[in-house]
This record gives sequence, C-alpha cells and structure tokens, in this order.
Amino acid sequence: MSAEEPQDDAPEEEEDLRYFVRIGQTDLDGTKAVERSLTDMKGIGKRTARIVSEAADVDRHATFGLLDDDEIDSVVEVVENIDDYVPEWMANRRSDFFSGETTHVTGSDLNEKRRHDINRMKMIDSYKGVRHKRGQKVRGQRTKSTGRTEGTIGVNVEEIREEAEEEAAEGGEEE
Repeated sequence: MSAEEPQDDAPEEEEDLRYFVRIGQTDLDGTKAVERSLTDMKGIGKRTARIVSEAADVDRHATFGLLDDDEIDSVVEVVENIDDYVPEWMANRRSDFFSGETTHVTGSDLNEKRRHDINRMKMIDSYKGVRHKRGQKVRGQRTKSTGRTEGTIGVNVEEIREEAEEEAAEGGEEE
C-alpha cells in the first residue's frame, strides 16, 4: 500500500457523531465522554455526573455524541428531574429562603437564583450584601495586600526620571 491510497478502516460511527448535545439551554460537547461532558453544565460536578449516568443507565465512558436518541433522552430526563436522583445532602439549594424546599438547580436557573440571592443580601444590608455593594471580598479573605483594583502599585521610576530631567532643563534655561 502506498501513502497516497485512502484507507477505509475508519469506523462508520463517526458519521453519526453529534458534536453538540443540548440539555436545557446548555450545549454540551458530544466528542467527550458522557460523564466529562456533563460536568460542563453549571450545577453538575464529577460526582453528580456519575449519578446522572448511572440513573440513566448509560456507560459513563461512552462518547456522548455517539449515543442513541433514546439514551440521550434518558440522560436529559434525569438532568431535568435531578432532584429525584441526588440525595438531599448533596443538593446545591438546601432549605431555599422562599419555599423552604431542598432542590438541585442546574444550568441558567442556577445563575438566576444566585443573582436573586445576592440582590436580596444587598437589599437587607447584610454584611455580605454590603461587601457585594462595595465590590470588596465577601468570604473573609485578606484585603490588606491583595485584591487592589485601582491605580498602580509601587513607584514608577521612569516617570520620576522624566520629571527630574524636565526640571533640570527648565532650571538651566533660567540662568
């Protein structure tokens, strides 16, 4: 065989590969494994992705884009009803402020809930809310030496030299 002849040993499965799998309002990478691809979705980490793949009865190491429509639909169904599959201690929204329920929120809903929580803290002027308003660190980190956002830190030697040279030039002209 010469190098110019094409080889037909490539698997036919690659033709059926979906490069993007949509769950909710999130596009997941279809070229990755199921478990790995699910971790790209907000609210789903490694452990939750493993629970989802087991509950959907899908091989977690299989390529996500090569799965059948039925398998993908089962994964989507589990993600949409994730509260039923995740234990209560693992949920990311325990004892919600308004409803008091324990839920696991994923995708864009998670961003929305987080935004509402921060706005509520700002409105009631809690300590964390005040820190959010001021743009300071919220969780007790050090602020004396890090997190400085305005101005330059240190001495700008070049600027001082230029000013000294200008003063020397002006002083020489006056004499």
